[in-house]
Amino acid sequence: MRIAENWKDYKIIDTSEGDKLESWGGRILVRPDPQIIWKTPHKSELWSKADAVYHRSAKGGGEWEYRKRLPESWEIGYGELRFVIRPTGFKHTGLFPEQAVNWDLMGELIRNAGRPIKVLNLFAYTGGATLACAAAGASVSHVDASKGMVQWARDNAAASGLSDRPIRWLVDDCEKFVKREIRRGNLYDAVVMDPPSYGRGPGGEVWKLEDSVYELVKTCADVLSDDPLFFLLNSYTTGLSPSVMAYIISEIITPKYGGSVSADEIGLPVEKASMPLPCGSTAVWTNSAAGTK
Repeated sequence: MRIAENWKDYKIIDTSEGDKLESWGGRILVRPDPQIIWKTPHKSELWSKADAVYHRSAKGGGEWEYRKRLPESWEIGYGELRFVIRPTGFKHTGLFPEQAVNWDLMGELIRNAGRPIKVLNLFAYTGGATLACAAAGASVSHVDASKGMVQWARDNAAASGLSDRPIRWLVDDCEKFVKREIRRGNLYDAVVMDPPSYGRGPGGEVWKLEDSVYELVKTCADVLSDDPLFFLLNSYTTGLSPSVMAYIISEIITPKYGGSVSADEIGLPVEKASMPLPCGSTAVWTNSAAGTK
């Protein structure tokens, strides 16, 4: 497992019975996590002193119980990057801290490339990968179907002092955008994909990652340049193993470009436990000439 262990403003303090106890810049939140199926004793007194607790509803969704007054939003940092944190009605805060291991990897690959790099970030959410790539010197096309998330990403860029970097902010359907870019002949040196596990289209059609990921990767492979640097695929779907994602990328991208594929779970350390918390998986293809120091 690749562990995001370089955080200073964020940490998981403890986990038990479907919940994780977290510190976000000193503000203590309790949020549900489907991976936490163990029922270990609580090892921190902060469980009872949390600023806010998210309660799931049996009917779906849930709501926050605010035990202390919190600001509507606040900022935390990771290295040179700054992120606006805002608890939402869907338990999320606007950031997936485990992705820091991928931010570090992408930043290193871009800095070592020795040439200009164009990155396409799909399902880009609030822009963690976008900011990491832009800070490393890449130009980035940031694509997400949610206008609100794209604005949140722009706010993060401003907080990080990256508003003047070459970033295109695009509110669009990711797959349709990629197909248009292919027709226009716009190619990219790197692709980052963070597709949702489940969703519904505008016509009510059901979208499942397991059923759609192969064709999605196949489509996105056609937007790569003649000398791509990396292709990174994230998944939070528990039934989609790292090896399955690596297999897909190996079958689609490696035959054309060579290079190598690696895949693993990613996770976060837990202060009161000896094991990290698994938080998803990543498969990444890199050009054989890329390498990292």
